[in-house]
Amino acid sequence: MHRTRGVPFVLAVLTAATLTGPAPAAVAAAGGEHCARQDRVHVPGAALQRSACLPDLTTTGLAGTPYTDPADQAGLTARATRTPSGVPGIQVDGYFPDTSRFNTTHGWRHDAQFVIRLPDRWNGGLVVTGAPGTRKQYATDKAISDRVLAQGYAYAATDKGNNGADFHRDGQRPGDAVAEWNARTTELTRAARRVVAQRYGQAPRRTYVTGISNGGYLTRWQLENHPELYDGGVDWEGALWTARGPNLLTSLPVTVARTLGAAGDEDLYAAGFARGSEFLWPYHEKTYWGLTQKIYRAEFDPAYDPGCPGPSAGSTPEQVLAPCPADAAYDYASRPASVHRAVARVALTGRIGKPLITLHGDLDALLPKAVDSDVYARMIDESGRGGLHRFYTIRGGTHVDGLYDTHPDRLRPILPCYRSAFDALAEWVERGTPPPADRTVGGPAGGDVVDTCSLSDTAAASR
Repeated sequence: MHRTRGVPFVLAVLTAATLTGPAPAAVAAAGGEHCARQDRVHVPGAALQRSACLPDLTTTGLAGTPYTDPADQAGLTARATRTPSGVPGIQVDGYFPDTSRFNTTHGWRHDAQFVIRLPDRWNGGLVVTGAPGTRKQYATDKAISDRVLAQGYAYAATDKGNNGADFHRDGQRPGDAVAEWNARTTELTRAARRVVAQRYGQAPRRTYVTGISNGGYLTRWQLENHPELYDGGVDWEGALWTARGPNLLTSLPVTVARTLGAAGDEDLYAAGFARGSEFLWPYHEKTYWGLTQKIYRAEFDPAYDPGCPGPSAGSTPEQVLAPCPADAAYDYASRPASVHRAVARVALTGRIGKPLITLHGDLDALLPKAVDSDVYARMIDESGRGGLHRFYTIRGGTHVDGLYDTHPDRLRPILPCYRSAFDALAEWVERGTPPPADRTVGGPAGGDVVDTCSLSDTAAASR
């Protein structure tokens, strides 16, 4: 069913702004010159930064340079995805002070790395994101950065302060590594807003937070805990963490049990995995399920099986992806209160303070929608913030768009719907135009699912 949503009262005081072109005042502030004011750009709090004046800040222009990393973007987008190019401007790479050393980008071996991109033609806005999964700061260059830069936004992304399969080794106590993700996103947002002012001579008129998977979780957390920094956000299948559950540690153990022959399909359905997603399970069994369960269980509950993953998740791909056999019997509900307190430190509440649009594929086989975004939408409603939220289920969407290339007859990429959602958010915030009501989004009439998605296209049934 559709939830009844009202236009939040805060929209009444917001002024209209151009979505895709730079606002005249912003262009004047930028001086109209390629890489103007580059010498004034200093990232507050950074331990190291390097800036470069580049002819094109998109992945097309950065291909083969050290300013992006296609390997870290692998699998997130469909192969045929079209992306814009030809956006000249300044790129700033660097890192904030940190003690962990997982990120080897640029040979720095230093975490808390960031990238900030400042297009010559600026529309007055800033988009901030954090890396999905255990990836790093360039992970969403193709999925997010390319298009928002072409629209005129400044862009900033963080590696979250720790990354890779051993991220859980960061920090002193359970939950520290994930808690750092939130702190690093806040830190980068504040710094990037000041960098924008240095470059263009004025602070951003709009700041949006957005992200995929763990980046979606960051979006949710930021709008709950630091709404003063943002004007809104788009959450693409964010991970849900709640102290009592559901969370990853309540849905993934059964997948390990199934891998080891101790559970069947019905057990996965009972845990929230969608009927119809079975064709995706073999891939997730080999690539995601065992790894994800063991590294997040090691983050929040290292005492459960200290020997697995042990000091490291592994030194070979086979070792890294292998499940821990003990996780097949993991029961989050029966674990000590200390484990639940560790999760509570990073838990979501649903009490968002700015407009949020959530998208989730109905065939997500890593973060099942039924025990993730469906639950989070109810949490928002129960917190009395439903008027600030829109929730779109993407029919045929799954956790990573790259799987569309393997199953084009069964899946559709979420990215074009994400782009439509981002534009809808800007319309909502800047023009006061509410997005469509919550719905299940069907395929476009013309059949182009790689680059086309209208949030008004409804499937046969909606939530």
